[in-house]
Amino acid sequence: MANGILIVDKPRDWTSQDVVSKLRGVFHERRAGHGGTLDPMATGVLPLFFGRATRAVEFFEHADKTYVAGLRLGLVTDTQDTTGNLLEEKPCTVSREELEAALSRFVGELQQIPPMYSAIKVGGKKLYELARKGQEVERKTRSITVFSIKLLAFEGCDATLEIHCSKGTYVRTLCHDLGAYLGCGGCMSALRRVQAGAYGVKQSHTMEELLSCKDPEALLLPVDSLFLSYPDLTLTAAQEKCIRNGAGFTLCGKAEGKYRLYSREGEFLALAEQKAEKLQPIKSFFEV
Repeated sequence: MANGILIVDKPRDWTSQDVVSKLRGVFHERRAGHGGTLDPMATGVLPLFFGRATRAVEFFEHADKTYVAGLRLGLVTDTQDTTGNLLEEKPCTVSREELEAALSRFVGELQQIPPMYSAIKVGGKKLYELARKGQEVERKTRSITVFSIKLLAFEGCDATLEIHCSKGTYVRTLCHDLGAYLGCGGCMSALRRVQAGAYGVKQSHTMEELLSCKDPEALLLPVDSLFLSYPDLTLTAAQEKCIRNGAGFTLCGKAEGKYRLYSREGEFLALAEQKAEKLQPIKSFFEV
């Protein structure tokens, strides 16, 4: 039975759910899910959670992401990327200095209106379903944070950007808004996720590798790899019994915060939080 986290290098033109469905069969594990949707045109880091590790998905949802994105200036499309229908085309006379100055305006806490071509639901309907029918509805703005934007390359109307941002950021909307700010319009021409939380492309595996691998379970990362930023605690037999029964216990002399809990044999048991000298389990990961 597969239990763990797999870092996939998602190929272009696959949906995130396509990847999950295909690898669910490879690992023979019904319990499987991904940690953050990538658009079909996007490639890169897509963490998949199998077996008991699916209990950890909720902790990954808030992870920061880093992308390398293509920005095409002078074009506006209905999907905010180059796969959509062309709505407007303008000459692009933006200099490198003007682009870099504009990028600085899009770093920090921002308000972003999600695109119509997205899976967000309004009135029980996914926005992209309405968009495909030619409908447009009002969307609420979202608070996002762009930690940094680096200009990696710029030639003609095409720029390559490295973007470190918070959960919920639509990079194609960022490209659209950059183009609008510059006055020439813009859209996203390519997208690759190179980092998602603690996981990067160096840890990822291509679909070709996974589908030909004789022992794919050997490529799974342990679920506690998601929580390595928290200190670890090895429990006594009595403390372990409390955790296995879903109960907390008094623990003195430890700073408040989250901890990884392990048995004396090294088994990862749970994520817990210390508060007011009481250690309470947040989520357990041991086999029942």
